[in-house]
Amino acid sequence: MTLLDPFVPRTHIAYFSMEIAIRPEMHTYAGGLGILAGDTVRSSADLELRMVFVTLVSRAGYFRQKIDSDGRQTEEPDWWEPSKWCQPLDAMVGVPIGGRTVWLRPWLYIHSCPHGHQIPVLLLDTDLEQNTSEDRALSHYLYGGDEAYRLRQEIVLGIGGVRMLRALGFDIQTYHLNEGHAALLTLDLLKRYSEPSDGRDLQEPLYDLATVRRQCVFTTHTPVEVGHDQFPYDLAEQLLRDDLPPRDELRRLAGHDRLNTTQLALNLSGYVNGVARRHAHTTEAMFPGYRIRAITNGVHAGTWTHQAFARLYHEHIPHWWHEPELLVRVLQLPDDDIWRCHCAAKLDLLKSVKEITGQSLDPDVPVLGFARRMTGYKRPTLLFRDIDRLAALATRHPFQIVLAGKAHPRDGEGKEAIRRLHQMIDRLRGRITCVFLPGYDMDVARTVIAGCDIWLNTPLPPHEASGTSGMKGALNGVLNVSVLDGWWTEACIENVTGWSIGSDGDDGLDEHHAAALYNKLADPVLPTYYQQPAQWRWMMKQSIGHIGYHFNSQRMVRRYAAEAYLR
Repeated sequence: MTLLDPFVPRTHIAYFSMEIAIRPEMHTYAGGLGILAGDTVRSSADLELRMVFVTLVSRAGYFRQKIDSDGRQTEEPDWWEPSKWCQPLDAMVGVPIGGRTVWLRPWLYIHSCPHGHQIPVLLLDTDLEQNTSEDRALSHYLYGGDEAYRLRQEIVLGIGGVRMLRALGFDIQTYHLNEGHAALLTLDLLKRYSEPSDGRDLQEPLYDLATVRRQCVFTTHTPVEVGHDQFPYDLAEQLLRDDLPPRDELRRLAGHDRLNTTQLALNLSGYVNGVARRHAHTTEAMFPGYRIRAITNGVHAGTWTHQAFARLYHEHIPHWWHEPELLVRVLQLPDDDIWRCHCAAKLDLLKSVKEITGQSLDPDVPVLGFARRMTGYKRPTLLFRDIDRLAALATRHPFQIVLAGKAHPRDGEGKEAIRRLHQMIDRLRGRITCVFLPGYDMDVARTVIAGCDIWLNTPLPPHEASGTSGMKGALNGVLNVSVLDGWWTEACIENVTGWSIGSDGDDGLDEHHAAALYNKLADPVLPTYYQQPAQWRWMMKQSIGHIGYHFNSQRMVRRYAAEAYLR
């Protein structure tokens, strides 16, 4: 009997993602895309779906973030050892890349949910003695290297992943592509479901596009043009060679000028969805002619709820972790119980801040939190656009600020934002207590998001696909203050679940949104905290009862199962 024997006969759905946040000790994720994939693993186990997940082992992780004395981010490899958490499987497959065979082996991680159901996760590894030193490093760095390195990684994930599943005995009927990084798996399916033409030209096979589309589900996550992977056709032809369809067919499927993996996935998937209603509309505008459904993201309630709140929910709502929709019953709980749990979460945050930075925060002063991927459209410096006005706000209603987030090593704009944030921290010293926590990861996120009083989100519309950090906060009674984009257009009930910045559909200019943010903090956000504590605690319950019950990955995965997998 092998480790896979319990899974192979009954598993017919495969979920492919370049990154999956399985557990904090496994550095196989970079940010929100991986966190979402990890929550999908957890909810799929809770709901006893018959699925297998496929990703890269990413031995060197995304990167370990260091911040120097000038606020500049530097990066180091974030190595982890797969053998501590995973079992090696006795299987290898070879994938032709650039004229030579690259061998890959899978590691198996088995996720078990609280009631015992298990889900297998395969982590593909090229660090094998059969490979060249160059190829052994292909599965090391998540989103690392140059254009050629990235394309070779996507060949390993997509084509290698499909062939590995087949070699292990899986009979997969549905392939779920979590973003375009896995789109090359469609090329393997095209090759599998093709036959020679009528004999006049054996170089032009006939492709069964309908069968491929029936088997593929594609979730796109970004409405930002640079977020869609595109590769030169010369490079694709050099690396993929015999795995590519004829040139004219490939350009029809993947774009005229460059191999656009999003375009390829759109053309070869029978079900395509965005990750919020607004995002689906934005994607349809970016890619006219395609039907884009909307399944709004969710977060795994059991993972992101602070232990104090979890104990409260267990006491009064025993099945909340399996059926988070039951959290609507939080509306019936005493306000004092909610506040007591929040204070426990906040004290954990303050303790963590002290340990990491040496800075002491005041438990009686509200904490504004902003922690996410540091990149331009997230506008991490918007809060500090008018630093004197911000400081004046704090003289009337004191507040503290906790910041965290990583910028991609090649994102100069994001790295500059981190440097500017540290400048602002220095300028505000003595007026507003503001800290930046380096090394943002799952553990830091759990503490920061649950412990803040106010969760701030300032994306430039319509560039926010969904956003999930605010959903995690809501499970813990944290109130969102956010631009109306992504998920917040669905969740915001003004003065009930939180507050909006600006108006829906406004021009989104930085100066307008900054002014709207300052106005909203000045009235009603901070006065409510200080002068209407009963109203604040009532809103905390509304946040849990109206957001936590709906914006969870249980609901999300059920929708994928019913609408995408059972087509």
